[in-house]
Amino acid sequence: MNVRHFLSFSDLSGSEVRQIIQRATELKRQTRAGIAQDHILRGKTLGMIFEKSSTRTRVSFEVGMLQLGGHALFLSPRDTQLGRGEPIEDTARVLSRMVDSVMIRTYEHEKIERFARFATVPVINGLTDHEHPAQLLADLQTYTEHRGDIGGRRIAWIGDGNNMCNSYILAARQLGFTLAAACPEGYDPDPRIVAAAGDALELVRDPAAATRDADLVVTDVWASMGQEDEKSARRQAFTGFLVDSGLMALARPDALFMHCLPAHREEEVTTDVLEGPQSVIWDEAENRLHAQKALIEFLLTGS
Repeated sequence: MNVRHFLSFSDLSGSEVRQIIQRATELKRQTRAGIAQDHILRGKTLGMIFEKSSTRTRVSFEVGMLQLGGHALFLSPRDTQLGRGEPIEDTARVLSRMVDSVMIRTYEHEKIERFARFATVPVINGLTDHEHPAQLLADLQTYTEHRGDIGGRRIAWIGDGNNMCNSYILAARQLGFTLAAACPEGYDPDPRIVAAAGDALELVRDPAAATRDADLVVTDVWASMGQEDEKSARRQAFTGFLVDSGLMALARPDALFMHCLPAHREEEVTTDVLEGPQSVIWDEAENRLHAQKALIEFLLTGS
């Protein structure tokens, strides 16, 4: 069987995404019912390389492997030879002989691609500056559980054209929904992804235009990890991109709100929206666990 990596959302077909979402929901039901799952990946191991700090990514992958009967190893550059300058290609070849899969959370997307070229086990993108596909699986599972299939829906992305926005555009193409992205000038998503998006993407400057009649409104922090020095400039550029109750009122009455967290209350989103009845952010956070369990099972077993 050829090794399948999950470096980009485009590494899965639309039907495979729907299969993983369905399986994730089933695993969630089993977990809550106390049904044992530790036979699924018994004895399997996941190496987790973290160059960026994390709460949800680390806990969800680690607990997920435990629940499936496997084991996860936390590897930081500070505690491994990566931090002393070992080429990432060498680390990829060594880890491939010891673990069954590898998850990497890092900055440059090119780094995870280099690692995957030399790995002989599945490599999972736990976040790069270019994409955050594991989070998208959790978002899509959450939407499906609350409102059904996302195909044909209108999704509003408000804010930075960052890794989340890039993955949402790719998901729109794969699953047949429209992403209306409102980004300040100078903060657009990757131009190559935009160019290939076709009718799946509406790129605008006005948050109200993107949100009008939307089925789901999504935002993210204005300055991600590694962009702390840009915080002041970004705060100025993103003025007017706050998701508040007035903006949410332009969406459909049954629209949902999502945020991948952590959130900066009263900066990119108001507390009343974050804690309000349309917000499903806690389900979205929990679904990192179930979606990633389904993803690892898919990559390691092919089913």
